[in-house]
Amino acid sequence: MLKNYFRIAWRNLMRQKAFSAINIIGLAIGMMCSIFILLWVQHERSFDRFHENAGEIYRITETMPGLNAALSPAVMPPELQAKLPVIKNMVRITYPSKLILEAGTNKFMEEGAHYTDTTFLQVFSFPLIQGNRATALSRPDAILITRDMAKKYFATEDAMGKTLRVNGDKNAVVTGVLENIPANSHFRFDFIMPFSASDFATEAIKAASWDNFDFLAYLQLDKNFKSSPGNVADLETQINTIYREHIPRENLDVEFHLQPLTGIHLGASYVGDFPGHGNALYVRIFFIVAIFVLGVACINFMNLATARSARRAREVGLRKTVGAGRAQLIVQFLTESVFISFIALCIAIFLAWLLLPLFNDLSGKQITVNFFEGKMIWLLAGIALLTGLVAGSYPALFLSAFNPVKVLKGNVTKMSSNLTLRNGLVVLQFSVSILLLVGTLVVYKQLRFIKNMNLGFEKENLVYMPMMGNLQSKKEALEIALQNNMLTADYTIIGGLPTNLMNATTDIIWEGKDPNMKGLFSNVAADGAFFDIFQMKLLSGRTFFKNSSADSNNYIINEKAAGIMGFTPESAIGKPLTQWGIKGMVVGVVRDFNFKPVQQSIEPLIIRHLNSSGYVVVHTKPGKTEATIQALEGMNASLNSETPFSFGFIDQDLDNLYKGEQQMGSLFNVFTMLALFISCLGLYGLSAFLAEQRKQEIGVRKVLGASVLNIAYLLSSNFTKLVLIAMVIAIPVSWLAVNSWLDSFAYRTDISWVIFFIAAVAALLIAWITISYESIRAGLTNPVKALRSE
Repeated sequence: MLKNYFRIAWRNLMRQKAFSAINIIGLAIGMMCSIFILLWVQHERSFDRFHENAGEIYRITETMPGLNAALSPAVMPPELQAKLPVIKNMVRITYPSKLILEAGTNKFMEEGAHYTDTTFLQVFSFPLIQGNRATALSRPDAILITRDMAKKYFATEDAMGKTLRVNGDKNAVVTGVLENIPANSHFRFDFIMPFSASDFATEAIKAASWDNFDFLAYLQLDKNFKSSPGNVADLETQINTIYREHIPRENLDVEFHLQPLTGIHLGASYVGDFPGHGNALYVRIFFIVAIFVLGVACINFMNLATARSARRAREVGLRKTVGAGRAQLIVQFLTESVFISFIALCIAIFLAWLLLPLFNDLSGKQITVNFFEGKMIWLLAGIALLTGLVAGSYPALFLSAFNPVKVLKGNVTKMSSNLTLRNGLVVLQFSVSILLLVGTLVVYKQLRFIKNMNLGFEKENLVYMPMMGNLQSKKEALEIALQNNMLTADYTIIGGLPTNLMNATTDIIWEGKDPNMKGLFSNVAADGAFFDIFQMKLLSGRTFFKNSSADSNNYIINEKAAGIMGFTPESAIGKPLTQWGIKGMVVGVVRDFNFKPVQQSIEPLIIRHLNSSGYVVVHTKPGKTEATIQALEGMNASLNSETPFSFGFIDQDLDNLYKGEQQMGSLFNVFTMLALFISCLGLYGLSAFLAEQRKQEIGVRKVLGASVLNIAYLLSSNFTKLVLIAMVIAIPVSWLAVNSWLDSFAYRTDISWVIFFIAAVAALLIAWITISYESIRAGLTNPVKALRSE
């Protein structure tokens, strides 16, 4: 029986090749979109689950007034482990460090280096290709490198036991080679070294300070610990109690929490998060989009199936006449739809395999998939079966309900006059399309707003060079070289780039400070030229004196900090200010500027006088960017020949902060266009159905003198009403949806009625263009053919 059904299905496909192709292509594109989105969603939800003890590992986070951070005091994790038996192990990790590494003639500046506890490989399960997990970090001069870095520095040689020169003054011995870090790890690195190899880490641990937040800390809990919300809350209470033994709440209002390792990537954003943090909202959005697109494809299948139902009506009538029951017909039509669905699945898999590299480029992911792996085969087969059953359900019920007497008399039109359900499906299709169009326009507008937003400082034509190696000790010689070159004379030296400042402290004292106030202040070091190069507006006071020790203890604050301190920009000048025990006074107040991503509001900032080095930032002259970079490279070569030259651009760094939003926008655009294309196929199907249903009416109208334009208007007026209904439904829903997304930004674009108008008009125009083909075709048809049977 099933064999016969498949044979009939194949014959029908071959008999109506063009119609079958449109039907299958619509389903294939819908399935392909769903496959891509589900792969992306699965990838986002799989982060850090490859660790053997992933369910037992938690990261320590803390909340303070105006701040959520993932950085902990260095002394805290070991004491927690000592006092709380439920904590089986712990590991602390520094934020990435820039290092100059050298092996023979290979010398590079690396940014993916971290220092950590010797327990790193005991807590985490990063695959170790060579070396002993238990002892790999026991040597004070040990270094773990990834497979790619082993190839980069040692080519085909065995890296184990080889020496890497670090920053030109220390040696590190390769004691382990790790497999390249999986793409679904929230923590990605190229080099790992023990704390004993870092002066900063050693001093921080030795200081045993409970109010300096230096490292990321992870706790591995006992396997018997039940990670229910109540148990985790109890453990957090114990952690906070231990912390209060050292720092009372009146001194520092901080609350510690435990974040599951597997929830870090899609969890709330924290200061200290590694780059590449995900967004749970985007996962939900794209999962809904996947359902929408596949649903639109199923609706498209239904409309196309019913559009040609008259051609199957006689077949149904004859089968019923010779004894076929309705249940048999339903099974037959469902079998045909599942058969078509599996053909579409094969095409979708091929398209997904072909376009996966392009999808990875658009999404910024490294998704790999084996479509013929057991679980994947069953998943895809399940999608195809479900799609076939859903898409074929209505046509099966619709076609199997035909009365054999009426259909054999050619009376199909009267039986299929009820278009309520199909009209509802079209309304649903275009509601989704308008929703996606509004989303696309708002995402584009917000990204453009971010790109053109006045951050409070100049971001264009600024190139920077990190002061690594000998440049730190030869700062005076470097400044002379910069001043003597016309291309680099407009420069400043700053301690950190004002794109995503991470440093913050509560150790601030000012005149009249409320003892109960425990605010957190960001801070950065800069010289006097900083404000001119970045074109920041000083509201009162002055900048730092250049090349003078008179300002070594003085500060400039932003207007947000002045407001928190209870001062106006004018009254703040000359007020005493102490940071980290260094007493000075406020000499200037700068207008607020964004020194963190625009998802975060502007925070209070203390700018101290630069007494060390960090980055040289040069304002390049128009058309002289390449020449300026070459000049900086020459200075590095003459003063710092042992260190590889590197540079960057402020505007590019800012763009990289919003890469996730840009990638989301690109994906959203693609899936919106594909959903619209599938919707148009469905609309074409319904227009063809109505044209066929009303062919005799159209023939009569043409005989009585109706023009092609009259016929086109007759057929399109109903669809226009459907699209207008879709507008009424989609606009309020899309308004709520885009506002929910924009609420994740501290600074956001305005949503005007123009966006909804453009989306609605675009949907209407697309509908008219889609309908026009069948409408004009019906208007041009010879009425004799339609009226011959009459």
